[in-house]
Amino acid sequence: MDDLKDFTLFAQNLAEISGKIIKGYFRTNITIDTKSDQSPVTIADKKAEELMRETIMNNFPEHGIIGEEFGSHNEVSEYQWILDPIDGTKNFICGALSFGTLIALTKKGKPILGVINQPVLNECLIGDNETARLNGVIVKVRNRSKLSDSVLLTTDHLDIQKYQDIDKFNSLIHKVKLYRNWGDCYGYYLIATGFADIMIDPIMSVWDSMALIPIIRGAGGTITDYHGNDPVAGKSIIATGSAEVHKEVIKILN
Repeated sequence: MDDLKDFTLFAQNLAEISGKIIKGYFRTNITIDTKSDQSPVTIADKKAEELMRETIMNNFPEHGIIGEEFGSHNEVSEYQWILDPIDGTKNFICGALSFGTLIALTKKGKPILGVINQPVLNECLIGDNETARLNGVIVKVRNRSKLSDSVLLTTDHLDIQKYQDIDKFNSLIHKVKLYRNWGDCYGYYLIATGFADIMIDPIMSVWDSMALIPIIRGAGGTITDYHGNDPVAGKSIIATGSAEVHKEVIKILN
């Protein structure tokens, strides 16, 4: 199988089966463990990734896998499935809806397919660099051309201070219409579906970013790293609905 349509259907299935596990643990009394990087992890994260990995290996034994919870498998394959079972685990354990499962497929290191799945809301957003669809319906960014009309989002304001220039970011805040911390993958969902305009994360891992790239591009948006460079090679993300606004944001932040 080497057809993007078939891979898309398979990715939808991964989202569905992992979503059933995650939904079953949402707003329940579960144990929260702390990983070596001090981030939280739950049984929902682990079981969802385990099932996705098993399903991939059964259907595409020649493919590779990179997962947040269980590492890499078959790293030399030209196709790699990149998994973040719960992006926004802190939100998940607090009972908030701003989390989702991220699934990406890369070919020779380039992301060709991305999924953001919110299992509680039954919303599955899929992009392939050309189009983006929410539950099968095409979605587009809203492409506001003025920074002063824009809604700015980020995951954690403290991370801006830790990893980037907080004074420049604060300057950006004062130039937009609205600033909120509706972050993690939910922020990129809001960009792709036309409800927000700028989403910024100053630090990202490969399982955080790869699924976002084909979605934002497919919805007609612009996505780079914090400095305006290739997001595939970067370790940060800026996504916008407007290329003009994107250039202005990059200029202000750098």
